[in-house]
Amino acid sequence: MRWMRVELGKLNRGVVANRKTLSQLLLEERPSSVTKSGDEYLFNEQIIEMLAEKLPGEIHDNLKFPIFFFNTIKVDESCYLNDKYALRALQILGELGESRSLHEGKVWVGKSIAYSIMKKYPSAIQIVVG
Repeated sequence: MRWMRVELGKLNRGVVANRKTLSQLLLEERPSSVTKSGDEYLFNEQIIEMLAEKLPGEIHDNLKFPIFFFNTIKVDESCYLNDKYALRALQILGELGESRSLHEGKVWVGKSIAYSIMKKYPSAIQIVVG
């Protein structure tokens, strides 16, 4: 298990360690954060601005970026969100259906859907392996 944790840590080195709200990113000249490996993570400014236009104000102050989808080795074809603001934002954007809701703090999504969303919103979505 120790070896597995080390390997998973390596896979997640590019994951943002200090997530910021949409409001915080909009105040920055170059929206960025830091990854677990200490590297700078730049957000796509056009995507951040587009999301700010499409999402309501209460989401701006609560939604942290990047949005994390968690990929677990226990479930092959799905991953999950554990953030109600991320779920709501993706519903507003039309990426996830309104009928989806958190159950026990998670909403499960097919990996193909998560990867499609990630491609559509570069830098705003990350897959975390766990």
